[in-house]
Amino acid sequence: MLSTCSSMVLSLVSDSGFWLANQYLGLTEKQTLQTWAVMETITGTTGAVVISLFL
Repeated sequence: MLSTCSSMVLSLVSDSGFWLANQYLGLTEKQTLQTWAVMETITGTTGAVVISLFL
C-alpha cells in the first residue's frame, strides 16, 4: 500500500484523471498541471505517512 501512495506523487499528464480535471474544470494544461501536481503530492504523501504510522 505504501508503494501505491508514493506512486501518486507528481503523477504525469498521462494520467486520465489529469485530463478529466482539465476538461471538467475548464483549465489550461499549465493550470491543471500546477493544481494536479500539488493535489497528488499532498494525497500521496499523506497516505504514505498514515500507512507508515500503522506499520
